Amino acid sequence: MAQIEYLPHNVPSAPGAKVAIVFSKWYREYSLSMINKCQEVLRSAGFSKAELHELPGCLEIPLSVRRLLKRDPSLEAVIVFGVILKGDTYHFDVVKDLCMSGLERVSFELDTPIINEILPVDSINDVIIRAGDDNRNKGIEAGLAAAEIIAWRRKYPL
Repeated sequence: MAQIEYLPHNVPSAPGAKVAIVFSKWYREYSLSMINKCQEVLRSAGFSKAELHELPGCLEIPLSVRRLLKRDPSLEAVIVFGVILKGDTYHFDVVKDLCMSGLERVSFELDTPIINEILPVDSINDVIIRAGDDNRNKGIEAGLAAAEIIAWRRKYPL
């Protein structure tokens, strides 16, 4: 798999932007590593402190994100983290497909960006590479994406 090293210079400013971060308890240490990097980027863009929400698994994330957005319309985006590790059964495909399609539906229904860093992977090594303490950490990409899309949406409001 090709890896891109993200260099978070020139992070767009989004003063006071309010986001929530939702993650699965499965493979928690990797999600937390990505979340830490993401929060560094969000701070540099001037975001408000993000609320963290830990859930039982990735399949519960879309419905929970919908509830958060319905309860708090001031959220400008939600960032989701998780790991779906391929095993010997089709469970991986079911969870991955339902999770991803659910996030898409919620994003369109509520017109709110959902930055998706739920990683469907073949091996735990694939996650280790993407959650390491370097500039390939997917949390950096998530923070940059949140800052960029929020800055863009503020420039082009409805």
